[in-house]
Amino acid sequence: MPTSSPKATTGKTAVTARQFIDQLFALPVKPGADNSRFFKGDDKKNKTLKVRMADIFGLAKQFTPMPLNEIGKLLDSNYYEARLGAISIMDFQARDKKVSEEQKKALYNLYISRHNRINNWDLVDRSAPFVVGGYLFNKSRAPLYKLARSKNIWERRTSIVATWFFIRQNDTEDTFKIARLLVHDKEDLINKAVGSWIREAGKRDKQKLLAFLDEFAATMPRVTLRYAIEKLDKKQKAICMNAAK
Repeated sequence: MPTSSPKATTGKTAVTARQFIDQLFALPVKPGADNSRFFKGDDKKNKTLKVRMADIFGLAKQFTPMPLNEIGKLLDSNYYEARLGAISIMDFQARDKKVSEEQKKALYNLYISRHNRINNWDLVDRSAPFVVGGYLFNKSRAPLYKLARSKNIWERRTSIVATWFFIRQNDTEDTFKIARLLVHDKEDLINKAVGSWIREAGKRDKQKLLAFLDEFAATMPRVTLRYAIEKLDKKQKAICMNAAK
C-alpha cells in the first residue's frame, strides 16, 4: 500500500490522476493475480495489473478528494484498475453524507457522459447505485428507461443496477418496470442483473416479485429465474421452475 495519503487540498495542489497512477503502479504485485478474469468487456486496448482489488479500493479511498476533471483523466486510462479507481472515488464522493446536490449532479453527469469508459460489469455495479440512483432518487427516473433501451450492454446494466438505491428506500416500482424491459435480453450479464435485482426488490415487496414471476417465469432466461427465486421457499421455487419447463 502507499506510504502516504494525498492531502484534501484545492487549487494547484489538488490530488491528481497522475499521483493516483504513480501509486497504483507502486502497489505490491500479487503472484498469480489475474485481474483480466474480471473484465468482460470488448475493449481491445484494455490492460490489467497484478495487484489486489482490496489495495485498489484502499488507494481510491485515500484519493476521495480528487476533482472531477482529474477523475475524468483516470477514466481515460486503458488500465482497468485505473478506471476502477476512478469510479470508486466517484462512489466514495456520492456516498459522503456532506455531498452537495451540485456535486451529486456533477458526478452523475460525469458518469453518464463517460459511460463509454465505464465498460465492465463491476465498474457499473461499484458506482451506479449511489452515483446514478442516488442522484435520480428524488427526480424523474426517465434517464434510466433511456439507458434500459440502449444498445450498449453496460448502459442497460446501469439502468437496473442504479435502482439498488431505490430498493434501499423500499421503493421497488422502477426495479420491476425496468426488469420488464430487460427480462428477455440476450446478454448473460443483463440476465443475471435482472434476476439479482428483482430478488432483492422482492425482499421488500414479495407480492410484486411473485406477480412478475407469474408473468415471466415461463419465458425468461433460466439464469434470470434461478437468481430471482433464490430466496423463495421450496414450494414457490418448484412452481416457478415447473412453469419454465
